[in-house]
Order: sequence, then C-alpha cells, then structure tokens
Amino acid sequence: MIWLGIETANTPLSVAVVKDGKVVAEMIQNIKLTHSAGAMPAIEEILARVGIEPNELDAIAVSEGPGSYTGVRIGVTLAKTLAWTLQKPLVGISSLKALAANAALYNGLVCPIFDARRGNVYTAVYQGQALEAIVEDYHTHITDLLERLKALEAPILFVGTDVDIFWDNIVEVLGDTAVRAPFSLDLPRAAEVIRVATKMELPSVEATHHFVPQYKRIAEAEANWLKEQKEKEHE
Repeated sequence: MIWLGIETANTPLSVAVVKDGKVVAEMIQNIKLTHSAGAMPAIEEILARVGIEPNELDAIAVSEGPGSYTGVRIGVTLAKTLAWTLQKPLVGISSLKALAANAALYNGLVCPIFDARRGNVYTAVYQGQALEAIVEDYHTHITDLLERLKALEAPILFVGTDVDIFWDNIVEVLGDTAVRAPFSLDLPRAAEVIRVATKMELPSVEATHHFVPQYKRIAEAEANWLKEQKEKEHE
C-alpha cells in the first residue's frame, strides 16, 4: 500500500511517501516559505524522485490542525483536492498528535505545543506508543495549561519548536518534572502522520467531501465579527 503524507499545519513543511510500511522518501524543512508556494511543488518532486505516479497512491494522510489557520487550510485543501481527483481515501490526523508521535517511545507523558500568540497555545497530552490522549487537543492560555499539568504529578516531555517560547514558565511551575525533548524531535514529520493514519480505518472516498480542518478555535476575524454583532444587539 502506498501512502502520501502532507504536513503544513505550522511553519515546518513535510511531505512523505510510505510504501508497504517503509518510508520511501521524506522531505522536512523549517524555513519561512509560504506553503501555498512550496507544498505542491514538494509533493510533485517527491513523487517524481521515487518514480510513483499520483494514480498509484492508495491513500492520503494529512495533518488536519490545529495550528496556523493558513497552514492548515493549505494542507487540507491540497489533500482534499488530490484525494477527490484521484478517488483515494483521505485520513486526517491531529497535528498535535503527529508531533507527539515523534516521542512516542518516551516512558511518560508527552505534551506537544504550538504557539497561538498572546500567551496562548494549542496543546494536548499523550501517553505511550498508542498515543492515548490524556488531555485532548485544545486551545488555552499557557498559565492554565501549566496548572493542569502540575495536577498530573508526573514527568512530562515537551516537544515542538515553540516550546522554547514558554520554557522558562514551564520550568518555573513544573520544575524537574518538565523534560525538554531533543531538538531533532521538534519538527512534525509527514511519515509520522502516515504512521498514525495506518492505525485508523480508511474512510470512503465520498467522505472526502465532508472533511474539514480542526482549528480548535475560531479565527480572530470571526471572533471580532461576533463581538460586533453582540454589541449591536445591546445598543
């Protein structure tokens, strides 16, 4: 079985091809290049290098969010377009779970973090190789997250490039129970998106129409619009 994996939920870009449980090729980059300009060429290049035609793919896996609104939309749009055009099943994987998968062998809790600005984060807590969700994906302020993690009273491995933004706060609250993952685990991998996807039941091709990103919070523009509407109601 041949899988194509796409990960564009944040600044890093990763594309991978996995065939019969083996990584044939994977590309990962962490540069500020707009995914709208780089993602599709990366897909075309990796397929060309491994000599696989798009119609030879059996399934597509994509990081479905949360993360950057633009990044998530680009990845999901590409994946949906390819899946529907090729008539292949599409599997969406939490971008947080995909990142946590890098550290699935850690003997403890794993907390992936994406910066959501203004002291907020997208985060979750997973455990074990099965990546059991101890805390489901959500959007919260770093202060609230650390209080929740402190209550778990267990060692926690933090993974993700954005962890550095909050590391001083993390150590201040959690002390020695906070463990920083090696930098080599900080970038999400499309191969891990595929690995997690292979554990799931393949959806029908028709389900692609109903596939939507998982933002975990509304966009700022939408929030401002709702606020304006609410203010008008009270005038």
